Amino acid sequence: MAEKSVDFEKSLERLETIVQEMESGELSLEEMIKHFEEGSKLVTLCSKKLTEVEQKIEKLVKKGDGLSEVPFAAAE
Repeated sequence: MAEKSVDFEKSLERLETIVQEMESGELSLEEMIKHFEEGSKLVTLCSKKLTEVEQKIEKLVKKGDGLSEVPFAAAE
């Protein structure tokens, strides 16, 4: 599980770097396209990992004699 976290963190850091480089205005059109493609892949990867985590996080709420699982609700 720690590996997934590291992968997520590294992906997020790379995505931030890509955004900074693209906003700098110093990239050629070809470099911009490559950065955009890489960034799109990273966004998809990060989104999938966040979805996995949200699905795993559940609140246990005591109801009656047993416990029931309540889906995690992300703060908005």
